[in-house]
Amino acid sequence: MLIGQIADFLHKKQWMMATAESCTGGLISAACTDLAGSSAWFERGFVTYSNAAKTELLGVDAALIERCSAVSEEVARAMVQGAVRHSSAQVAVAVTGVAGPTGGSAAKPVGTVCFGWATPAGIVSETHRFEGDRRQVRQATVRHALQGLVALLK
Repeated sequence: MLIGQIADFLHKKQWMMATAESCTGGLISAACTDLAGSSAWFERGFVTYSNAAKTELLGVDAALIERCSAVSEEVARAMVQGAVRHSSAQVAVAVTGVAGPTGGSAAKPVGTVCFGWATPAGIVSETHRFEGDRRQVRQATVRHALQGLVALLK
């Protein structure tokens, strides 16, 4: 179980985790807090669905969003940096994407999601495209975000 692996690692290190979510609207935070005892390692979640929320709550530069678009690795990296900066967490994950069914473009079709992960070792980002409807894209995003964190924590 991904959450169990994350919980064990963070608990042993006495580290806290934060999330910065756009297209998942808090689903990663919900998955983390579904585990009893998560208050020992889960510090907070930011749901920053709008560009204004990304700027106000996470400190993402509005000019960066304008230049790169909200669905970009640059913004995912800024979101994850902001989640760490505006919390007591040592570890964070950020997601921003197009869950659909509308909002996609030729360059960034529905299912495009950008990820950012922060650990004390640094920041990693990537872009992935998921198939399926809105629910499937969001669930795949949660799973990939948590799998990526597990991989970085090992």
